[in-house]
Amino acid sequence: MFNVLENIVPQRYWAWSICAILCAICLALLSLSTLWIWPALICGALTLVGLADFLQARQSIRRNYPLLAHFRFFFEYIRPEIRQYFMEADSEELPFSRAQRSIIYQRSKHALDKRPFGTQLNVYEPHYEWINHSIAPVHIESHDFRITVGGPACTRPYSASVFNISAMSFGALSSRAILALNEGARRGNFFHDTGEGSISRHHRQNGGDLVWEIGSGYFGCRDADGNFNEEKFAENARLDQVKMIEIKLSQGAKPGHGGVLPGAKVTREIAEARGVPIGVDCVSPARHAAFSTPLELLAFIARLRELSGGKPVGFKLAIGHPWEWFGIVKAMLQTGIAPDFIVVDGGEGGTGAAPLEFTDHVGAPLREGLMLVHNTLVGVNLRQQISIGASGKIVTAFDMARTIATGADWCNSARGFMFALGCLQAQTCHTGHCPTGVTTQDPQRMRALDVADKSTRVHRFHQNTLGALKEMLGAAGLNHPRELGPEHVIRRVSATEVRSLATLHHWARPGELLSGVPDHPVFKVFWDVARADSFAAPSTTLSMHGAKTH
Repeated sequence: MFNVLENIVPQRYWAWSICAILCAICLALLSLSTLWIWPALICGALTLVGLADFLQARQSIRRNYPLLAHFRFFFEYIRPEIRQYFMEADSEELPFSRAQRSIIYQRSKHALDKRPFGTQLNVYEPHYEWINHSIAPVHIESHDFRITVGGPACTRPYSASVFNISAMSFGALSSRAILALNEGARRGNFFHDTGEGSISRHHRQNGGDLVWEIGSGYFGCRDADGNFNEEKFAENARLDQVKMIEIKLSQGAKPGHGGVLPGAKVTREIAEARGVPIGVDCVSPARHAAFSTPLELLAFIARLRELSGGKPVGFKLAIGHPWEWFGIVKAMLQTGIAPDFIVVDGGEGGTGAAPLEFTDHVGAPLREGLMLVHNTLVGVNLRQQISIGASGKIVTAFDMARTIATGADWCNSARGFMFALGCLQAQTCHTGHCPTGVTTQDPQRMRALDVADKSTRVHRFHQNTLGALKEMLGAAGLNHPRELGPEHVIRRVSATEVRSLATLHHWARPGELLSGVPDHPVFKVFWDVARADSFAAPSTTLSMHGAKTH
């Protein structure tokens, strides 16, 4: 019976439906007594509120949950007072604090993003960070900060914004979410990473710049057996809308872990984008089949660059075993082939759902991974020709400044732009029951996401965040994010000691790894034993603590 009722009236509409039914009953009872007029008016008013919620386009949660959404708004309104006196501070919630979400909502709505009464952070607590200002601040004309991506072998370099949409696939996100993200990217002249689900019709509809991510499933460029297909790759890669090609080696949410999209979720549109059969399980293996060694990876990169017509080709990875990364760098030195860019994904997770152990304990966090990649490339004199992108909980201007200061050229954000779309951090992304229509394929739920309104919010979030970065750089006496260095970011080490990132960490000197091994534990242990012809663990690591016997 309840299944039948759910098909007629979805559970999220029950509050509205009950009010409408009660209103009708009260109107009928008016024939017996005029006392029923007040219940009829109350239920009628609530019914009209529910109708207004259902028809409006600005708030997805109200469209999907008429009437009920207002209870959430009420508790959100009184929540600061409850928290201030009885619970935790705004900055203590994870994965993203209320303060972080609020600044995204405000900037995406073009609302006032200022805050009175001083910081809510404890500035004398270890790990507090800040950027120093200058006595002689500068005025910066434009916040459209850009960097050129493309090494010596690239014939079609790309001018990228320093803030872009990180990888999120169609299938994980709804079609309306993809449309809104891409339209926002088009308006703001920044790129939209497709995720490994390939290029769908929704990515192409509005014409925003795309970075095509190719994962181990080779979606969009695979044959019937799931192997890489050069002809299909070239067909997509040469689209004018595709600006760069990104090979996904691993992702921060679940590095080293494959995935399966159940056949029941493989709709006609998803099958069309990925090049797989409708209704059949769609498998992303844990590792690539097109290459198995660092040398083969670089040969694959060179081939993709050729097939794409000279566009920038790079790879994304969450740093794991350091000898594997060092092996890739040694392969660059041995072959003379280098990627045009590398995106470092933080192990602190992302939009992809993953087993708890992977989310919490697999993969290096962004800061450590980014510094290792940057220092290694500096140490072999390749940093100038390889751009570095970074992704991992980057949502504010200070997040960007700190990340660029520690080695990145640009930043990507996934969850930040999801919040701009209206995400509430309900953390039901993998269930298909997203309350705001962002991460669902349910036509009724995704209807709540109005593309015109949300694309404007995506554009505003990008523009206002870069505007805040411009103000921060100007206050520091800098003219462009590329001028940021570790000396500009200060971290409190203890209650009585603060140090800049420049003195807190080891920073490689240009060419240092070509003439010797720096006095750093990771380099000292793993650089010499890393191999360009294999990802396998060197025997040295197996004997560091003695062989294990059973």
